[in-house]
Amino acid sequence: MGVVNVTPDSFSDGGRWLDADAAVARGQELVAQGAELVDVGGESTRPGSTRPTEQEELDRVLPVVSALAQRGYAVSVDTMRAGVAEAAVEAGAALVNDVSGGLGDARMGPMIAATGARYVVMHWRGLLTDATATHHYDDVVAEVCSELSARVDALLHQGVATEQLVLDPGFGFSKDADHNWSLLAGLDRVVALGLPVLVGTSRKRFLGRLSSRPGVAPPGAELTPPEQRDAATAATSLLAAQAGAWAVRVHEVPPTRDALAVWQLTQGAGR
Repeated sequence: MGVVNVTPDSFSDGGRWLDADAAVARGQELVAQGAELVDVGGESTRPGSTRPTEQEELDRVLPVVSALAQRGYAVSVDTMRAGVAEAAVEAGAALVNDVSGGLGDARMGPMIAATGARYVVMHWRGLLTDATATHHYDDVVAEVCSELSARVDALLHQGVATEQLVLDPGFGFSKDADHNWSLLAGLDRVVALGLPVLVGTSRKRFLGRLSSRPGVAPPGAELTPPEQRDAATAATSLLAAQAGAWAVRVHEVPPTRDALAVWQLTQGAGR
């Protein structure tokens, strides 16, 4: 899954693809590089971001979703709003990628049930701008699995079919670096829940401070800029694939494609 942020303020590439023509061209480039799904988002979820109005979000994403879908590409829309999701599905999006897992808009579940679109349910404890969004876990993997299962049950009661659902453990959302590393190490337990799993680690903060001991930075180390985290992203993509993930969401496709190709060729040679 290749990312197209049609936003002025995303943490990694805010503003680069705000123009609709530039965003469509970027989507085409991602597909040419090997993306099988283009994820179009019109709202940044980075800490400190300001939410656009629903109309602003619609104005950003719909021309891009429509243009890419008309070219025959598989498109998803990254939104927490049912109105935006519904309009994007009508414009050709095949999947709704909701970082709130349906908790951000009570209308989302019934709308997904009515449209039949695929739906990504992310583990969420509130917006990153919400001071009450808790980072405390006694066992992060167990609690993420439990809370995702509860969201799945709620969505099924709203009429969503099991085959529509994809899980996302929510790397970086209400989780510190140690939580993220533990979640990556225990990703097979999320996969064992029995639904497809989407992993979105790309360029996230915990990849910006690496050392020989995960989660602990060398003395005086500073975060590397997001655009310098693609090698680390590719490594996490490979680990996700090995754990059985359905898809990985990345800003730059070639490094992850190369990492996966190395693994696949090695497996083939071993057989």
